[in-house]
Amino acid sequence: MRKIILLAMMGLLLAPMTAIAAWPTVPEIDGLELELDVHNKASLQRGARLFHNYCLSCHSAQYMRYRRMAEDLGLPEDVVSESLMFTTDNIHETMQVAMPAEDAEQWFGQAPPDLSLVARSHGPRWLYAFLHGYYEDEERPVGMNNLVVSNTSMPHVLVGLQGVQRAVYEEVDGEQRFAGFEQVSEGSMSPREYDRAVTDLVNYLTYVSEPARLQRERIGLWVLIFLVLFTMLAYMLKQEYWKDVH
Repeated sequence: MRKIILLAMMGLLLAPMTAIAAWPTVPEIDGLELELDVHNKASLQRGARLFHNYCLSCHSAQYMRYRRMAEDLGLPEDVVSESLMFTTDNIHETMQVAMPAEDAEQWFGQAPPDLSLVARSHGPRWLYAFLHGYYEDEERPVGMNNLVVSNTSMPHVLVGLQGVQRAVYEEVDGEQRFAGFEQVSEGSMSPREYDRAVTDLVNYLTYVSEPARLQRERIGLWVLIFLVLFTMLAYMLKQEYWKDVH
């Protein structure tokens, strides 16, 4: 019985490590330092604006409801309806796309995946690097490639913000290795502004992948306070009941 309990405890401890180990490998890109904070509502609101204006036209988030997002991010329902809802008029609906899957397969080779759980399945750093990893490639149909997902069929939808960059390689021990990016044309954002925008977008997708996290952490604080008070009360009762024995 003791061995079974120990094995179960080891399984619980190793489960998060297994999940992290299953994330795809992320190439090293100089200067990329991801700092997320799902409690930062301003960042989540900016990320929501980017996701709904640049991503939701192709990628759904079918496990997330507009009303839940409005409540968690502190957004008025009328603002969400006017600025973030483009495929439905019902705020209780989930985030779906209007593009038929058949058309998506014809245009892109496959239907764009749902992004509800992408931050959990690939990891936030993978997303962060992917959105920084586009570079000019004339051999690709859309003229762009990606360092993280080679020959990706996804166009660089944020190119107007980031601008166009090209990948620079250097020869090391007879092999061509990635050495960094070189800016070809400027976007509407500076590199620092684009980095913050991508951080906000990844932050929002991290929230979407587990929206209950915010509520769970708030409840957890009150649970800890209750346990401390209960422990103190139990100790005082123990002292009272056993004072004559000792």
